[in-house]
Amino acid sequence: MTSRNKCTKSGSIVCEMMSNEEISGAKVVYSVAPALGHNMEQHPESSLRVPAIVTTLEKMHLTPKFRGSEIIQLQNFRTATVEDIASVHSRSYVSNLEKAMEWASEEGVVSINSSGDTYATATTFEESLIAAGAGLSVVDSVVEASKVSKKPPVGFALIRPPGHHAIAEGPLGFCIFGNVAVAARYAQRVHGLKRVFIIDFDVHHGNGTNDVFYDDPDIFFLSTHQDGSFPGTGKIDDIGCGSGEGATLNLPLPEGTGDIGMRTIFDQVIAPSAQRFKPDIILVSAGYDAHVLDPLAYFQFTTGTYYMLASSIKQLANDLCGGRCVFFLEGGYNLKSLSNSVAETFRAFIDEPSIAAELDDDLGCLYDEPSTKVKEAIQKVKHLHYL
Repeated sequence: MTSRNKCTKSGSIVCEMMSNEEISGAKVVYSVAPALGHNMEQHPESSLRVPAIVTTLEKMHLTPKFRGSEIIQLQNFRTATVEDIASVHSRSYVSNLEKAMEWASEEGVVSINSSGDTYATATTFEESLIAAGAGLSVVDSVVEASKVSKKPPVGFALIRPPGHHAIAEGPLGFCIFGNVAVAARYAQRVHGLKRVFIIDFDVHHGNGTNDVFYDDPDIFFLSTHQDGSFPGTGKIDDIGCGSGEGATLNLPLPEGTGDIGMRTIFDQVIAPSAQRFKPDIILVSAGYDAHVLDPLAYFQFTTGTYYMLASSIKQLANDLCGGRCVFFLEGGYNLKSLSNSVAETFRAFIDEPSIAAELDDDLGCLYDEPSTKVKEAIQKVKHLHYL
């Protein structure tokens, strides 16, 4: 059993317990963990991000209040345990981060890595556990629903701090705990889902996720990212090692890559890779910082690309793994493009037509994509992975 919001005739919201059968009838199940105390003024990864998304979902009538049983928000989700986190991070890192909370309480905001890009406040440790747990709870709901339905809801963990840069020994690139990596191990350990396919479409390479599974043949990690961007990892010939060789696929793409490039990559690389791997569940590091309006990179996805990705990944999960699919929020630092793109993701999940053209009607900054370089990258990765 799990809980959800239900709209009464008076319009008020009440919380009731929902069975797995009821959840299985939904099209989306999501959790919200905004980490409001984990905040640094003027930092791109601020406490404004998740509330902006929630406000836009409400404005566009993409919440339980307006959609009834079609969209379910988990209200009582679990907090991740130290054991959960230690499945991908060292216990010394977890312990040291917890100890750093006293320092953060005294200073307000502190830098917790040598590069200075990742900060902590007094609430960071607890809120990071809550974020990871919110993701695990969505995994639980989707997996349980898949036992009674051939088309369970798609899950989305609207959480922060993000996670895909965090390495085993510490934080990096705004990230504290590897939420997707923790969820992958959890899916294996708790639900017996051996083969996990991870798609990371954040504009930056998910180095943390890449590294923790680099020698694991049962977890396929696939990343599309801007070549040469932070953190400078994810080369095209980084394909895994040992028994995990071939279960890592990195596709660094040139600046300017946009909608056509990503559509081609999905059709020619992502879908064939998943079909060959035959996963038991698909997890997605959903970063929205490849949008043309985002300030931290130089791709030019429009909002419609995120609708395409959500729709295509949902169909892939339906075809390959009983519909089991969960998205995890990663990057996205322009609040408008981030919020609209997540809303389009939800719209794709519930099989509604895209309104991306309407949302992007003021985009006048697009230029020709570097199609030759994109094609070269696709051909090289096909050669390395025999696609």
